[in-house]
Amino acid sequence: MEVRRREEQQGARKAAPRPAARVQAGDALPLPIRHTNLIFSALFAASLAYLMRRWREKIRSSTPLHVVGLAEMLAIFGLIASLIYLLSFFGIAFVQSIVSSSDDDEDFLVGAGPPAAAPPPRATPAPAPAPCALLGSPAAAPEKMPEEDEEIVASVVAGKIPSYVLETRLGDCRRAAGIRREAVRRITGRQIEGLPLDGFDYDSILGQCCELPVGYVQLPVGIAGPLLLDGQRFYVPMATTEGCLVASTNRGCKAIAESGGATSVVLRDGMTRAPVARLPTARRAAELKAFMEDPGNFDTLSMVFNRSSRFARLQGVQCAMAGRNLYMRFSCRTGDAMGMNMVSKGVQNVLDFLQDDFPDMDVISISGNFCSDKKPAAVNWIEGRGKSVVCEAVIKEEVVKKVLKTNVLSLVELNTIKNLAGSAIAGALGGFNAHASNIVTAIFIDTGQDPAQNVESSHCITMLEPVNDGKDLHISVTVPSIEVGTVGGGTQLASQAACLDLLGVKGANRESPGSNARLLATVVAGGVLAGELSLLSALAAGQLVKSHMKYNRSSKDMSKAAS
Repeated sequence: MEVRRREEQQGARKAAPRPAARVQAGDALPLPIRHTNLIFSALFAASLAYLMRRWREKIRSSTPLHVVGLAEMLAIFGLIASLIYLLSFFGIAFVQSIVSSSDDDEDFLVGAGPPAAAPPPRATPAPAPAPCALLGSPAAAPEKMPEEDEEIVASVVAGKIPSYVLETRLGDCRRAAGIRREAVRRITGRQIEGLPLDGFDYDSILGQCCELPVGYVQLPVGIAGPLLLDGQRFYVPMATTEGCLVASTNRGCKAIAESGGATSVVLRDGMTRAPVARLPTARRAAELKAFMEDPGNFDTLSMVFNRSSRFARLQGVQCAMAGRNLYMRFSCRTGDAMGMNMVSKGVQNVLDFLQDDFPDMDVISISGNFCSDKKPAAVNWIEGRGKSVVCEAVIKEEVVKKVLKTNVLSLVELNTIKNLAGSAIAGALGGFNAHASNIVTAIFIDTGQDPAQNVESSHCITMLEPVNDGKDLHISVTVPSIEVGTVGGGTQLASQAACLDLLGVKGANRESPGSNARLLATVVAGGVLAGELSLLSALAAGQLVKSHMKYNRSSKDMSKAAS
């Protein structure tokens, strides 16, 4: 049973014949597939119920189970036959028979009638496919959408068909996105012409990256580099719409390379998840806290936790109480994955295990915000989350003057007054830097990371001090919560995978699990180092406004472009 697909229309739509319906599995059945499914479902249930009743009677009367009569043989045959049918043919049509609000919906979503006669073949070559009916300006679009799609759009607009079921019912993600887009256009009255529809693999995001798609956003990607880090050269992709950002980071990379490069060290590697559980009393919560923090129980907890994945390795549990509520912050290694799902599954295993000894424990939430995910938090700033990285470099005096157009003492003074004292006056939490989030977010977007995690991943303190009798500059960035992965989520999308491949960290490292994600974290920290160095130099030299007026201002007449 398959969903009927729209055939491309050739030439003028008014003269074109209706496309032939595709042959479906249900056409070979004597009854409509909906009724066939119901019959086999009833046969399965009746056979199973009869056999269970007979076997129970045999057990009570001590009759051997293998002794069967004709009726039981027929029931066994019916059970097996119906099971085979349901496993083979149970599908979209049966689900639709339950959830559809009317039979009219099935008329254009499921082919129930005989196939229409196909048009006679033509001797002339087929013309090129017509442009998508749902893409482009109204003037350039065909006069009318295919009749089937028109009916579906009308049903979506009227609320008869939920927009979120289009992919499942149609079996064509691109077609579903186009129909949804047209429905949005008719409901809102907005054309959204600048949002592309074609040219994207919508199958790749189904069930993992984005729901209810109507198009995709185009974002430019620039390259900063080479970034000389730990003896390797990296060309760092940065997706951004902020002028000067890539150019500035590129200048920082040049200054680092001409000074011999930067070095990095990963201090910690552990993703966290902190469920919150409520106990009857604070004393009881304290007992659970003592149990979780007892070193003698760690091996047991670790064994239960690590069942969630062959890469998950529990590192520790940190607990905190608020009244009778207990917050348990689990930390674990997650291989090359960012690891939120992995650690959550491990935490669920432990919570289920604890219910045996603490049946009065009421789990309020798998996440109690002590994790802390996508929020600025002191626990991440102090304890770290994801990868904790320090990156440093010594910039030579001549490079500071020639490339950065400033001097060592001015940079050190600026960093102290701006990044340290200024951030302290602002009450900053992890924001003792110039613009770490700029670089973090740009790299996150084009490598398929979760952009919202730039909140804690941008926690950074930038340190500058003179070295070698004040001639050279030592600069370092400490980034305690870089949350990245090279597998899962958006990393499998084509564009994002290409950027990961450019950095040499695409996919999982089978020889050393987790090393690709750690290397990506060091590249992010190295990019932050270059960005901090260049921006502070521009501020110290008084060049910030001038450079932004030159590179961050569009000279294009947008009124003419729009017309």
